[in-house]
Amino acid sequence: MSASVVLAIIVTSFATFSSRLLGVISSKGIKETSKLFRWFNCLAYSTLAALIARTIIFPVGALTDASYLSRGTVVLFCLFIFFISKRNFVYPTVISAIMMALLSEHL
Repeated sequence: MSASVVLAIIVTSFATFSSRLLGVISSKGIKETSKLFRWFNCLAYSTLAALIARTIIFPVGALTDASYLSRGTVVLFCLFIFFISKRNFVYPTVISAIMMALLSEHL
């Protein structure tokens, strides 16, 4: 690995973990049932939904070769997995990568 790659990993790791640390420190005064907390929760979910919709409708990179049918199938199936796995993000993420690889080969 080159020195610039190692430096990039260190800098991005520091930025990620420092922002998480500041979040943990500042979260002591916020109640989970407060309107502000619920607003941020809604904002996070709406941003995620917009990014997923943009990826499906206007894909870039390798996803441009995948059909709308395969992208839609993967999203619907992964939503199903998300809800049956008690809202766990890990399973749908892994399954979506595997499904896209398989469907792009066969469709």
